[in-house]
Amino acid sequence: MASLEDRIESIIAGTRVIAVVGASPNPGRPSHMVMSYLIENGFQVIPIRPKVKEILGRTCYENLVEVPLSVDVVDVFRKPEACPGIARAAVAIGAKTLWLQEGIVSDDAARIAREGGLQVVMNQCIKKVHQEMKP
Repeated sequence: MASLEDRIESIIAGTRVIAVVGASPNPGRPSHMVMSYLIENGFQVIPIRPKVKEILGRTCYENLVEVPLSVDVVDVFRKPEACPGIARAAVAIGAKTLWLQEGIVSDDAARIAREGGLQVVMNQCIKKVHQEMKP
């Protein structure tokens, strides 16, 4: 069985489209910085943020179900109590991975996602992991 590190590297290597749930238009917020980094590194990033039209030149969507593309990773910047609902939505849209950012852990969300066939990463920053992978 692959190590957690190998599994995470495999997830990132197979990822093209990332939906960022809890994306912020504020450049000082972690979600904004992570989005900017992911865009600069060639990922197609879709911000999920109700009542905001655009972040970093990308159209925002109210929720995951509205996204018109196939999503590889649902990257979550929300409190743990919001994560089970996000996991259900990630399963509904056929995402491949539910990724809960650093500091976010939800066993309920992980269970929902895994039962729906998704891979799960919790309490990890996708930006930091990607930076560590770069040669």
